[in-house]
Amino acid sequence: MSSNGVVLADQVPAALRRAWVTQGHCPDRDTFSLFSEHAAAHPARPAVIDTEGTLDYAALDAVARRIALALLAAGLGPTDIVAIQVPNGRRAVAAELAVAAIGALALPYPCGRGRSDSLALLGRSRASAVIAADRAGELRPAAELAALRDHLPHLREILVFGAAPPGCRRLPEEDTLPGWQPAAVDAEAPARVLVSSGSEAEPKMVAYSHNAMCGGRGNYIGALHGGAEPMRALLLAPLASSYGSCGSVTLARHGGTLLVLDVFDPAAALEMIERHGPTHVYGVPTMLSRIAALAGPGGVAHPPRAVVASGAALHAETAASCRDRFGCPVINVYGSADGVNCHTGADESAVAEGVVGHPDPAVAEIAVTGPDGEPLPEGREGEIRARGPMTPLCYVNAPELDARYRTSGGWVRTGDRGVLLSDGALRVVDRIKRVVIRGGYNISPLEVERHISTHPDVADVSCVAVPDAELGERLCACVAQPPAAAPLTLPDLTDYLERQRGLERRKLPEKLLVLPELPLGPTGKVCRHTLADLASGAATASATPHAQPIRQGGRP
Repeated sequence: MSSNGVVLADQVPAALRRAWVTQGHCPDRDTFSLFSEHAAAHPARPAVIDTEGTLDYAALDAVARRIALALLAAGLGPTDIVAIQVPNGRRAVAAELAVAAIGALALPYPCGRGRSDSLALLGRSRASAVIAADRAGELRPAAELAALRDHLPHLREILVFGAAPPGCRRLPEEDTLPGWQPAAVDAEAPARVLVSSGSEAEPKMVAYSHNAMCGGRGNYIGALHGGAEPMRALLLAPLASSYGSCGSVTLARHGGTLLVLDVFDPAAALEMIERHGPTHVYGVPTMLSRIAALAGPGGVAHPPRAVVASGAALHAETAASCRDRFGCPVINVYGSADGVNCHTGADESAVAEGVVGHPDPAVAEIAVTGPDGEPLPEGREGEIRARGPMTPLCYVNAPELDARYRTSGGWVRTGDRGVLLSDGALRVVDRIKRVVIRGGYNISPLEVERHISTHPDVADVSCVAVPDAELGERLCACVAQPPAAAPLTLPDLTDYLERQRGLERRKLPEKLLVLPELPLGPTGKVCRHTLADLASGAATASATPHAQPIRQGGRP
């Protein structure tokens, strides 16, 4: 596919792609045709339940086709990239299906991304159009995007749900061509761009084919199902995030029901669980922890079949709390936008050790390699690499990223460190780049977080680096405490970590920032950039009304 000069070349050998189809791992069908088949088979089944009510498959199919016709009328087609900035709900789902119906490539990205991210994503992708909508009147993304057009020469159209600002086109409310049927789309053609959270730098854009989405990612969702009736999935993450991309796959591949909130709110999420009885609840650990705390000792009245945690490290204490309050297993998922997935219903000890389950060849094969790229024997720590039916095509208009993170054999270099255990399970150690370097000594924030999360007066934790003139960086523990907990001090914490957890003294945090709750970014993950700014600024001033003064202490 080539869009405005952007060539999307598959980094996986074609023979491998065909082998995965032959082995039955990929349906070899495009996303919209799979969805339409479900709509024809069970038109009255609920497709999307959102804050506006319930939309069945027949109605969602009609909305998606109406949007598709509007895209065609705007001159868009298979060679175009269409961005989507729409809050969680039926319109976001329909927009992505509509883009698939015309054979274009969908680029959803979460509401709340700033001007710089919009310029980077739309500019680098050379997107031809954006579909935009307000979130409960709080944001005006269409007007904000229109103001950027002078900097985006390839952006031809801004299509809007609702009132359209000057320079934008309103999407029609009525069908204009009843009975329209889309043309067939190659299952190996690009279908969806997954956008990384941007935790390390500018967000990366990763292009996936229809087969990778409905095949590999569809197999991952299917493995979580565990029941005969259709899945009813409450998805708390933004549909436009990498984690949230399983929403459209739940509909197209499995004919399930998607439950979503336009913004995350623990009370609203708990109400949706009690009212609509989802079989699965998907969320970032911090989200799930807040719902569990709100549910109280009595837990939820209608337990789901499973709670699925992904997007950040799942600590043992969080898993135990969710298991108790939700009354069901907690499935820990290791995955990323770059094309890796592994999941398990691990017990508390396995979660504490970072075990994330056994790789599934129908999703992604996992290898742990040394600096030379050669596989390491079991028990040896190295870089995690992945390749399988869910492997993406390539990075979007970023050959330097393909050169850095992809190999000639189609493997994805994840940038994570891990170990394959004797039973074949994968244990994730940490991100290679997420290291605090204190005076030349590397400290793993994830390792320290796992220990801190066991403290009875800690509800949530994230560790970040704080610049230091003498040592380069020092480790700051950012924590939120449960209600009625005794105020936590740095000496209390370090004494606990050293005496009760056995953490080496050189790994102890030297700063402590206590917040009412940890800030979340647009994708629903804890925003480490914000925490790093707070931790750095709190040492000299009260940088934010929500921040406590940073508490420091020396280390021998």
